[in-house]
Amino acid sequence: MAGHSKFKNIMHRKGAQDKKRAKLFSRLIREISVAAKIGGTDPDSNPRLRAAVNNALSSNMAKDNIQKAINKNNTNSDNDQILEIIYEGFGPGGTAIIIESMTDNKNRSASEIRSTFSKYNGNLGISGSVKHNFKKTGIISYSQK
Repeated sequence: MAGHSKFKNIMHRKGAQDKKRAKLFSRLIREISVAAKIGGTDPDSNPRLRAAVNNALSSNMAKDNIQKAINKNNTNSDNDQILEIIYEGFGPGGTAIIIESMTDNKNRSASEIRSTFSKYNGNLGISGSVKHNFKKTGIISYSQK
């Protein structure tokens, strides 16, 4: 137990919940910003943005925060932009792997992905090395726990 007073127990429990919620909200804001950058700021004409906004609303994100994330695309400088990058590589046993990532720093992301590949006996390939083996039919997402 985190302590004996009721306030301290609530504080610790709420702190953990707030941390999870902040992580979720930052991911949702990033998705909204990328969708607005790629397809425009109108959810009616941009299905990816519409889906991202619906995900944010279902996660109880405030509408003004969603609107700020959409409008953020218009005021971003070149240094603050979030990039969507596709990495290709081979895992253990020659398994072909494609990683789609959203990042604000492509050098840091490439370094982290390369180290993860090498940690699990794989290697990062060049662009186009495994993409021809895949046909995009859906998305599988895993949360980090």
